[in-house]
Amino acid sequence: MTERPGRHAARDLADTLIRPDQPWLADGPGAVGPGAVGEGPSPNGHAVVGADPGSAGPGRESTPAADAAPAAEHHRGAAGNASRLRLVWVYPDLLSTYGDRGNLLVLSRRARLRGIEVEATEVNADQRVPADGDIYLLGGGEDLPQILAAERLRNDGGLAAAVGRGAVVFAVCAGYQVIGQRFGGVEGEPVSGLGLLDITSGRGEQRGVGELVADADPALGVPRLTGFENHQGVTTIGPSARALAIVSYGVGNGDGTEGAYAGKVLGTYLHGPALARNPGLADLLLGWAAGPLPPIDPAAEEWGARLRAERLRAVPQ
Repeated sequence: MTERPGRHAARDLADTLIRPDQPWLADGPGAVGPGAVGEGPSPNGHAVVGADPGSAGPGRESTPAADAAPAAEHHRGAAGNASRLRLVWVYPDLLSTYGDRGNLLVLSRRARLRGIEVEATEVNADQRVPADGDIYLLGGGEDLPQILAAERLRNDGGLAAAVGRGAVVFAVCAGYQVIGQRFGGVEGEPVSGLGLLDITSGRGEQRGVGELVADADPALGVPRLTGFENHQGVTTIGPSARALAIVSYGVGNGDGTEGAYAGKVLGTYLHGPALARNPGLADLLLGWAAGPLPPIDPAAEEWGARLRAERLRAVPQ
């Protein structure tokens, strides 16, 4: 059974997160306020779950505000490889379901195994998104926080500016829909996305729940993808984007494809977390940001390979 916050809970969330000393979060026609959120069926089907262990909360070491975090210095060798990367996890207080913080951990570890220094920054919804990151991560979330995240990111402009200067974006489920042109709101009404990826999402007839396996676009050089999905979203890919993969098991976008990408912006419905199950996809993102990557010691790949093989065996072949 899926639970979700009602109208009063949604208003409390907006009132808590939009403060008078942060006017950039409330400006514009999309500002959240009384009456901005309605009741009704959950169009995107993002299940309400407990807070991700990586989310900000009592007893957890806090992350410095993005405004106060020093920008990472990027040292590049003759081959153009970066020796330091700045990873930015966007709005973990709104978009962080099904262990999606694991994507940040996997990227950090795989970079460090190659001798690349990593600065990982977590930017909550009451902070500005820095424009000088190398890889930006967005996770899944419930419908109301998804709408709030989209409104704030549009008003903030930091993520769009980062994409404009060539940063990498990896977005999952609700985050995937947010970076598109538009997605379905609480009543199924269209909500404007960030327009960073040429996709349009709405509500389908059936919910996609369970394992998802898909064969990646050969142009990406990534092995078969595995993950799990829990959404009711249907996503259409526009002419300036390409499907990330073709579905062999599961639902994905709803038309036989899964995810989408254009340039260095990539989105998917894969949880798992996706990059723990798919180290090849993690290395694709790192390579986009840092250039050609040296191999990792095979001994460090053992447990990841076991997880991947186990999950692929869990679906009918």
